Amino acid sequence: MTETTETKKSNFNSKHVKQIVNDNAALIAFVILVITAIILRGDTFLQPVNLLNIMRSNSIVGIIALGMTLVIVMGGVNLAVGSLLALAGWIAIAVFNATHSVVLALLSCMAVGIMFGAMEGVVVAKFKVPAFIATLGTMTIYRSIALFALEGGGLMVDRDYSGPYAFISNTDLFGIPLPIYYWIILSIAAYIFTSHTAIGRHIFATGSNEKAAMLSGIKVDRVRILAFALCGVMVALAAVVETSRVQAISSSASGMTYNMDAIAAVVIGGASLMGGKAKIRGTFFGVMTLGVITNLLQIMGVNSFLHGAARGLIIIAAVVLQKRLDK
Repeated sequence: MTETTETKKSNFNSKHVKQIVNDNAALIAFVILVITAIILRGDTFLQPVNLLNIMRSNSIVGIIALGMTLVIVMGGVNLAVGSLLALAGWIAIAVFNATHSVVLALLSCMAVGIMFGAMEGVVVAKFKVPAFIATLGTMTIYRSIALFALEGGGLMVDRDYSGPYAFISNTDLFGIPLPIYYWIILSIAAYIFTSHTAIGRHIFATGSNEKAAMLSGIKVDRVRILAFALCGVMVALAAVVETSRVQAISSSASGMTYNMDAIAAVVIGGASLMGGKAKIRGTFFGVMTLGVITNLLQIMGVNSFLHGAARGLIIIAAVVLQKRLDK
């Protein structure tokens, strides 16, 4: 009898520890990686300038990844975020150059993000096209429109009036670049939205069990469209931050790696590509993990062509670990 009780207690403790690790896998992986970076090159890695650079350089992907989380939690994926950033960035700069108004540029860019994001949602929800195929198509469409509009080149912010637009991303507050504040504030807002609002919970319910969600009265098509529209909003905000930082947009190069980076961050953060499971906190640390990896490789002088290989191994390891923890 005692052995049975002890066995049950042991199993309970084992499951409890496993659940804690599962819930905080992204944070644990990030902490381990930071400790490794400190051991290897702590003298350089721990410099405040370097730490701020990691967060600032990853803030744009971090913002996009928040929107990607909403799509992935429903069992979908959005391959078009990088191309949409190029298209929305072109609109933002074009409007600013024509009006010299930051507000109009921001609103125009967000309108593009909402419109095209919602369009993707309609294709997926109403026409039942798999998100992978739908966004693969829109990825090509957005990039083609940007290439056509800019004749394969780019567009720069009008230097004579660039001050207000440059302020968005090239200003520090208390020694911290503004893009970091944007990322953190939007992460907090996304956490509140997904955890403490009915609509946010509907998104997770739809991804977890669509039939059960429908039976409980959730308008699953509307929820899917909303998730893609919100993803478009995040891409638009990221486009404004990026174009403000570099004062230009390239129709061929801007956003080229952002779709894979955002997906990778969400997966490393513990999201399931089958839907129903994701955490905003996990996404945040997923982005930071990728940022620290890249930074550490740069500090150690590893050939830049091998950075992608290292990141790919981390992604595979994250998926394998997630599957083991889910057993």
